[in-house]
Amino acid sequence: MKKLTIATRGSQLALWQSNHIKAVLEEQNPGMEVELNIIVTTGDKIIDRPLAAIGGKGLFLKELEEAMLRGEAQIAVHSLKDVPTVMPHGLLLAAITEREDARDALLSQKYPDISSLPKGAVVGTSSLRRRMQIEKLRPDIVIKDLRGNVDTRIRKLKEGQFDAIILAAAGINRLGLLDEVEHVYQIPLEEMIPSMGQGALGIEAVNDPEVLAIVAKLEDECSRIETTIERDFVDMLNGGCHVPIGVNAAVLENNDVVVKAVLGLPDGTEMISDTKIVSKSIYKTVGREIAQEFIDKGAKELLLRAENMMVGH
Repeated sequence: MKKLTIATRGSQLALWQSNHIKAVLEEQNPGMEVELNIIVTTGDKIIDRPLAAIGGKGLFLKELEEAMLRGEAQIAVHSLKDVPTVMPHGLLLAAITEREDARDALLSQKYPDISSLPKGAVVGTSSLRRRMQIEKLRPDIVIKDLRGNVDTRIRKLKEGQFDAIILAAAGINRLGLLDEVEHVYQIPLEEMIPSMGQGALGIEAVNDPEVLAIVAKLEDECSRIETTIERDFVDMLNGGCHVPIGVNAAVLENNDVVVKAVLGLPDGTEMISDTKIVSKSIYKTVGREIAQEFIDKGAKELLLRAENMMVGH
Protein backbone atom coordinates (compact mmCIF):
# COMPACT_ATOMS: atom_id res chain seq x y z
CA MET A 1 0.00 0.00 0.00
CA LYS A 2 1.50 3.31 -1.12
CA LYS A 3 -0.65 5.69 0.85
CA LEU A 4 -2.88 5.56 3.95
CA THR A 5 -5.18 8.37 5.08
CA ILE A 6 -6.19 8.91 8.72
CA ALA A 7 -9.47 10.72 9.42
CA THR A 8 -9.08 12.89 12.52
CA ARG A 9 -10.69 15.68 14.49
CA GLY A 10 -8.78 18.94 14.61
CA SER A 11 -8.45 19.21 18.40
CA GLN A 12 -4.99 19.37 19.95
CA LEU A 13 -5.39 15.91 21.51
CA ALA A 14 -6.90 14.29 18.39
CA LEU A 15 -4.04 15.64 16.27
CA TRP A 16 -1.45 14.42 18.79
CA GLN A 17 -3.00 10.94 18.72
CA SER A 18 -3.26 10.80 14.92
CA ASN A 19 0.28 12.12 14.40
CA HIS A 20 1.57 9.58 16.93
CA ILE A 21 -0.07 6.70 15.01
CA LYS A 22 1.11 8.22 11.69
CA ALA A 23 4.72 8.13 12.95
CA VAL A 24 4.41 4.52 14.16
CA LEU A 25 2.84 3.38 10.87
CA GLU A 26 5.53 5.10 8.77
CA GLU A 27 8.22 3.44 10.86
CA GLN A 28 6.58 0.02 10.56
CA ASN A 29 5.89 0.40 6.81
CA PRO A 30 8.90 2.01 5.07
CA GLY A 31 7.93 3.77 1.85
CA MET A 32 4.25 4.12 2.75
CA GLU A 33 2.94 7.68 2.90
CA VAL A 34 0.52 8.46 5.75
CA GLU A 35 -1.54 11.65 5.67
CA LEU A 36 -4.19 13.22 7.90
CA ASN A 37 -7.65 14.27 6.74
CA ILE A 38 -8.84 16.79 9.37
CA ILE A 39 -12.61 16.89 9.82
CA VAL A 40 -14.67 19.24 12.03
CA THR A 41 -17.33 17.13 13.76
CA THR A 42 -20.75 18.06 15.16
CA GLY A 43 -19.38 17.46 18.66
CA ASP A 44 -16.69 20.07 18.01
CA LYS A 45 -19.19 22.64 16.72
CA ILE A 46 -21.73 22.44 19.56
CA ILE A 47 -19.86 23.36 22.74
CA ASP A 48 -22.53 25.26 24.66
CA ARG A 49 -24.67 22.25 25.64
CA PRO A 50 -23.96 19.08 27.67
CA LEU A 51 -22.89 16.11 25.53
CA ALA A 52 -25.66 13.89 26.86
CA ALA A 53 -28.27 16.42 25.69
CA ILE A 54 -27.09 16.50 22.05
CA GLY A 55 -26.49 12.82 21.37
CA GLY A 56 -23.41 11.79 23.29
CA LYS A 57 -19.81 11.03 22.42
CA GLY A 58 -20.75 9.41 19.09
CA LEU A 59 -21.00 12.96 17.72
CA PHE A 60 -17.21 13.07 17.60
CA LEU A 61 -17.07 9.93 15.46
CA LYS A 62 -19.95 10.10 13.02
CA GLU A 63 -18.36 12.40 10.43
CA LEU A 64 -15.04 10.54 10.61
CA GLU A 65 -16.85 7.26 9.96
CA GLU A 66 -18.79 8.76 7.06
CA ALA A 67 -15.51 9.98 5.53
CA MET A 68 -14.08 6.46 5.77
CA LEU A 69 -17.17 4.90 4.21
CA ARG A 70 -16.92 7.43 1.34
CA GLY A 71 -13.31 6.35 0.75
CA GLU A 72 -11.75 9.62 1.95
CA ALA A 73 -9.75 7.80 4.65
CA GLN A 74 -8.94 4.20 5.54
CA ILE A 75 -8.55 4.54 9.30
CA ALA A 76 -9.47 6.84 12.19
CA VAL A 77 -7.71 7.20 15.53
CA HIS A 78 -10.01 7.63 18.54
CA SER A 79 -9.74 7.83 22.30
CA LEU A 80 -11.25 4.39 22.90
CA LYS A 81 -13.50 5.71 25.67
CA ASP A 82 -15.39 7.69 22.99
CA VAL A 83 -15.98 4.70 20.69
CA PRO A 84 -19.46 3.14 20.94
CA THR A 85 -19.58 -0.63 21.47
CA VAL A 86 -21.39 -1.23 18.15
CA MET A 87 -19.52 -0.35 14.94
CA PRO A 88 -21.19 0.75 11.67
CA HIS A 89 -21.37 -1.84 8.88
CA GLY A 90 -18.14 -1.85 6.88
CA LEU A 91 -15.95 -0.55 9.72
CA LEU A 92 -14.06 -2.49 12.41
CA LEU A 93 -12.25 -1.75 15.66
CA ALA A 94 -9.09 -3.08 14.05
CA ALA A 95 -6.53 -2.38 16.79
CA ILE A 96 -6.29 -1.20 20.37
CA THR A 97 -2.95 0.37 21.29
CA GLU A 98 -0.90 0.01 24.45
CA ARG A 99 -2.67 1.83 27.22
CA GLU A 100 -1.58 5.09 28.80
CA ASP A 101 -2.66 5.86 32.39
CA ALA A 102 -6.34 4.85 32.60
CA ARG A 103 -7.15 7.05 35.60
CA ASP A 104 -8.92 10.37 35.89
CA ALA A 105 -7.00 13.41 37.13
CA LEU A 106 -8.10 16.38 39.23
CA LEU A 107 -6.42 19.62 38.14
CA SER A 108 -6.35 22.64 40.43
CA GLN A 109 -4.35 25.81 40.98
CA LYS A 110 -4.94 25.73 44.75
CA TYR A 111 -5.94 22.28 46.00
CA PRO A 112 -3.73 19.16 45.86
CA ASP A 113 -6.50 16.53 45.98
CA ILE A 114 -10.24 15.89 46.35
CA SER A 115 -10.24 15.84 50.15
CA SER A 116 -8.60 19.29 50.38
CA LEU A 117 -11.29 21.03 48.29
CA PRO A 118 -13.22 23.46 50.53
CA LYS A 119 -16.96 23.16 51.06
CA GLY A 120 -18.80 24.75 48.12
CA ALA A 121 -15.79 24.45 45.78
CA VAL A 122 -16.73 24.49 42.07
CA VAL A 123 -15.54 21.44 40.12
CA GLY A 124 -15.88 21.24 36.32
CA THR A 125 -16.71 18.09 34.37
CA SER A 126 -19.10 17.19 31.55
CA SER A 127 -19.03 13.50 32.49
CA LEU A 128 -21.99 12.03 34.38
CA ARG A 129 -19.72 9.21 35.56
CA ARG A 130 -17.24 11.63 37.14
CA ARG A 131 -20.07 13.74 38.54
CA MET A 132 -21.67 10.71 40.23
CA GLN A 133 -18.44 9.58 41.87
CA ILE A 134 -17.29 12.98 43.06
CA GLU A 135 -20.77 13.76 44.43
CA LYS A 136 -20.56 10.52 46.40
CA LEU A 137 -17.12 11.47 47.79
CA ARG A 138 -17.91 15.15 48.35
CA PRO A 139 -21.65 15.95 48.37
CA ASP A 140 -20.74 19.41 49.74
CA ILE A 141 -19.11 20.69 46.53
CA VAL A 142 -20.70 22.20 43.40
CA ILE A 143 -20.36 20.46 40.02
CA LYS A 144 -20.60 22.62 36.89
CA ASP A 145 -20.64 21.49 33.27
CA LEU A 146 -17.32 21.87 31.43
CA ARG A 147 -16.99 21.45 27.66
CA GLY A 148 -14.28 22.25 25.14
CA ASN A 149 -10.86 20.91 24.23
CA VAL A 150 -8.28 20.14 26.90
CA ASP A 151 -6.55 23.51 26.45
CA THR A 152 -9.89 25.37 26.68
CA ARG A 153 -10.76 23.54 29.89
CA ILE A 154 -7.38 24.33 31.46
CA ARG A 155 -7.75 28.00 30.45
CA LYS A 156 -11.14 28.16 32.20
CA LEU A 157 -9.55 26.68 35.33
CA LYS A 158 -6.72 29.24 35.26
CA GLU A 159 -9.22 32.08 34.76
CA GLY A 160 -10.79 31.08 38.06
CA GLN A 161 -14.11 29.80 36.66
CA PHE A 162 -13.50 26.53 38.55
CA ASP A 163 -11.64 25.54 41.72
CA ALA A 164 -10.77 22.23 40.06
CA ILE A 165 -11.53 20.30 36.87
CA ILE A 166 -11.44 16.58 36.11
CA LEU A 167 -9.85 15.24 32.90
CA ALA A 168 -8.46 11.91 31.71
CA ALA A 169 -4.88 11.54 32.94
CA ALA A 170 -3.88 10.08 29.54
CA GLY A 171 -4.72 13.27 27.64
CA ILE A 172 -2.71 15.42 30.06
CA ASN A 173 0.26 13.07 29.81
CA ARG A 174 0.12 12.85 26.00
CA LEU A 175 0.00 16.61 25.58
CA GLY A 176 2.73 17.17 28.18
CA LEU A 177 0.51 19.40 30.33
CA LEU A 178 1.58 18.20 33.79
CA ASP A 179 3.36 21.51 34.42
CA GLU A 180 0.49 23.66 33.13
CA VAL A 181 -1.27 23.79 36.50
CA GLU A 182 -0.12 23.83 40.09
CA HIS A 183 -1.67 20.52 41.17
CA VAL A 184 -2.40 17.37 39.13
CA TYR A 185 -3.90 14.65 41.33
CA GLN A 186 -4.07 11.22 39.65
CA ILE A 187 -7.30 9.98 41.21
CA PRO A 188 -6.85 6.44 42.59
CA LEU A 189 -9.32 3.79 41.38
CA GLU A 190 -10.62 3.50 44.95
CA GLU A 191 -11.93 7.06 44.62
CA MET A 192 -12.97 7.13 40.97
CA ILE A 193 -13.41 4.32 38.45
CA PRO A 194 -12.62 5.46 34.88
CA SER A 195 -14.64 5.14 31.71
CA MET A 196 -14.46 2.00 29.55
CA GLY A 197 -11.38 2.08 27.34
CA GLN A 198 -9.93 5.18 28.99
CA GLY A 199 -6.22 5.64 28.24
CA ALA A 200 -6.20 3.43 25.12
CA LEU A 201 -6.44 4.48 21.49
CA GLY A 202 -8.87 2.62 19.25
CA ILE A 203 -7.97 2.31 15.58
CA GLU A 204 -11.13 2.12 13.49
CA ALA A 205 -10.57 0.86 9.95
CA VAL A 206 -12.41 0.03 6.75
CA ASN A 207 -12.96 -3.69 6.29
CA ASP A 208 -10.16 -4.12 3.75
CA PRO A 209 -7.63 -7.00 4.21
CA GLU A 210 -4.65 -4.87 3.19
CA VAL A 211 -5.56 -2.05 5.59
CA LEU A 212 -6.34 -4.49 8.42
CA ALA A 213 -2.95 -6.23 7.99
CA ILE A 214 -1.15 -2.88 8.33
CA VAL A 215 -3.19 -1.80 11.37
CA ALA A 216 -2.85 -5.20 13.12
CA LYS A 217 0.73 -4.32 14.05
CA LEU A 218 -0.57 -1.56 16.34
CA GLU A 219 -2.46 -4.07 18.50
CA ASP A 220 -1.60 -4.51 22.19
CA GLU A 221 -2.82 -7.81 23.67
CA CYS A 222 -3.12 -6.53 27.23
CA SER A 223 -5.17 -3.51 26.15
CA ARG A 224 -7.45 -5.72 24.05
CA ILE A 225 -8.15 -8.01 27.04
CA GLU A 226 -8.82 -5.15 29.45
CA THR A 227 -10.97 -3.09 27.11
CA THR A 228 -12.94 -6.09 25.82
CA ILE A 229 -14.09 -6.75 29.39
CA GLU A 230 -14.93 -3.07 29.88
CA ARG A 231 -16.75 -2.64 26.56
CA ASP A 232 -18.73 -5.89 27.00
CA PHE A 233 -19.83 -4.73 30.46
CA VAL A 234 -21.13 -1.41 29.07
CA ASP A 235 -22.63 -3.03 25.96
CA MET A 236 -24.64 -5.51 28.04
CA LEU A 237 -26.06 -2.62 30.08
CA ASN A 238 -26.81 -0.60 26.91
CA GLY A 239 -24.86 2.17 28.59
CA GLY A 240 -24.03 5.00 26.24
CA CYS A 241 -22.58 8.21 27.60
CA HIS A 242 -26.05 9.31 28.70
CA VAL A 243 -25.65 7.27 31.86
CA PRO A 244 -23.02 7.19 34.61
CA ILE A 245 -21.01 3.97 34.27
CA GLY A 246 -17.41 3.43 35.30
CA VAL A 247 -15.54 0.19 34.57
CA ASN A 248 -11.86 -0.66 34.65
CA ALA A 249 -10.08 -3.96 34.05
CA ALA A 250 -6.37 -4.30 34.77
CA VAL A 251 -4.28 -7.37 33.87
CA LEU A 252 -1.97 -8.42 36.72
CA GLU A 253 1.43 -10.11 36.35
CA ASN A 254 0.00 -13.47 37.46
CA ASN A 255 -2.54 -13.44 34.57
CA ASP A 256 -5.46 -12.50 36.80
CA VAL A 257 -7.53 -9.44 35.94
CA VAL A 258 -8.94 -7.01 38.51
CA VAL A 259 -12.28 -5.63 37.36
CA LYS A 260 -13.85 -2.64 39.13
CA ALA A 261 -17.26 -1.35 38.08
CA VAL A 262 -19.73 1.26 39.29
CA LEU A 263 -23.00 2.77 38.07
CA GLY A 264 -25.80 4.80 39.57
CA LEU A 265 -27.55 8.15 39.66
CA PRO A 266 -25.67 11.28 38.53
CA ASP A 267 -26.08 12.90 41.96
CA GLY A 268 -24.28 9.99 43.67
CA THR A 269 -27.21 9.18 45.97
CA GLU A 270 -27.66 5.60 44.70
CA MET A 271 -24.93 3.38 43.30
CA ILE A 272 -24.09 -0.25 42.59
CA SER A 273 -20.40 -1.17 42.62
CA ASP A 274 -18.23 -4.27 42.77
CA THR A 275 -14.63 -5.43 42.43
CA LYS A 276 -13.77 -8.88 41.09
CA ILE A 277 -10.55 -10.77 40.41
CA VAL A 278 -10.92 -13.17 37.49
CA SER A 279 -8.67 -15.26 35.25
CA LYS A 280 -7.40 -13.67 32.02
CA SER A 281 -8.48 -16.81 30.16
CA ILE A 282 -12.18 -15.89 30.48
CA TYR A 283 -11.85 -12.28 29.29
CA LYS A 284 -14.24 -12.82 26.37
CA THR A 285 -17.18 -13.64 28.64
CA VAL A 286 -16.50 -12.05 32.01
CA GLY A 287 -17.59 -8.50 31.13
CA ARG A 288 -21.08 -9.69 30.30
CA GLU A 289 -21.19 -11.97 33.34
CA ILE A 290 -20.38 -9.10 35.70
CA ALA A 291 -22.94 -6.90 33.89
CA GLN A 292 -25.56 -9.62 34.44
CA GLU A 293 -24.78 -9.57 38.17
CA PHE A 294 -25.33 -5.82 38.15
CA ILE A 295 -28.60 -6.27 36.22
CA ASP A 296 -29.74 -8.79 38.84
CA LYS A 297 -29.13 -6.09 41.47
CA GLY A 298 -31.37 -3.60 39.62
CA ALA A 299 -28.82 -1.85 37.37
CA LYS A 300 -31.15 -1.38 34.39
CA GLU A 301 -33.82 0.30 36.50
CA LEU A 302 -31.21 2.52 38.14
CA LEU A 303 -29.75 3.55 34.77
CA LEU A 304 -33.23 4.32 33.43
CA ARG A 305 -33.79 6.63 36.39
CA ALA A 306 -30.37 8.19 35.75
CA GLU A 307 -31.31 8.85 32.12
CA ASN A 308 -34.65 10.35 33.12
CA MET A 309 -32.91 12.63 35.62
CA MET A 310 -30.66 13.96 32.83
CA VAL A 311 -33.54 14.45 30.39
CA GLY A 312 -35.14 16.78 32.90
CA HIS A 313 -31.78 18.41 33.64
